Amino acid sequence: MNITLTIQEKLKDLRVAHGLSLEELSAEIGISKSSLGKYESDDYKDISPFNLVKLAQFYGVSTDYLLGLTEQKNHPNAEIHELHLSDDMLDMLKKRVFNNRLLCEMAAHKDFPRLMTDIEVYVDRIASMSIQQLDDYMDTIRVKVQEGQRLEKQDPRKVDLYVRTLELAHIREDEYFAYTIHNDVDAIIRDIRAAHKQDVTTADEDATSMMDFLRENIDEVESQKGSQAEKQVRVFCKQLGIPYDDLTTEEFAGLISALQKSPMMRLMGSQRGRGTAMLTHGKGKTKRKK
Repeated sequence: MNITLTIQEKLKDLRVAHGLSLEELSAEIGISKSSLGKYESDDYKDISPFNLVKLAQFYGVSTDYLLGLTEQKNHPNAEIHELHLSDDMLDMLKKRVFNNRLLCEMAAHKDFPRLMTDIEVYVDRIASMSIQQLDDYMDTIRVKVQEGQRLEKQDPRKVDLYVRTLELAHIREDEYFAYTIHNDVDAIIRDIRAAHKQDVTTADEDATSMMDFLRENIDEVESQKGSQAEKQVRVFCKQLGIPYDDLTTEEFAGLISALQKSPMMRLMGSQRGRGTAMLTHGKGKTKRKK
């Protein structure tokens, strides 16, 4: 997941959170559907200040939030002392030691209060005495049963089911709370993971099969002449059954343009903005049909 949201992502998230389609939003604020759609597009950057203010007012957020100057959507003027954070915590948040956005999503999750309560119970040893008392009670019963068996001269090598059950009934506090807290965290992380399934930074489910294909064909591809960009395109052509050497310059350019939008291309090191360089390398080092 991204550390911060782009303006496009924020606009889309706000619209979805309000349960509006592009058509419905257009009718509400008087901005055309096509413009609103462009504003949410990853490649679109030109949003008029007038419309930006209009959208911020409609959603009840600040323009600073939409522009990425702050991550505070509803509390732009909150004082630090109101947050009751320690200096160490503030230093970590300011230095972005970890993904602050992920931390915020965890804290805002509906099950987070239960996680914090379970941790507090463990840290403050609130349940420790009750657990110890229960263990002591089980030990007392087990000793009495074993004494009765001794008086009855039962074979000491025999493992009595009842005695063994009492032994296993012991509650190990650390294991109990580790299991409890583990379940709390699992539920939160699974929900957040599912919520970010469609993020552009989330690995595709097809990534594993693609990497398997790359491993199987990397030696053959690397032996080919040409730039690294051309070798990458060869991999895709091979997987799709496209005869790479028969591509015309126009077909090659179209293929490059299409592949730049593929998340699998990003797996191979491609970055946004390199399309022109890749095309130049391809045309300069490979003879193509006109």
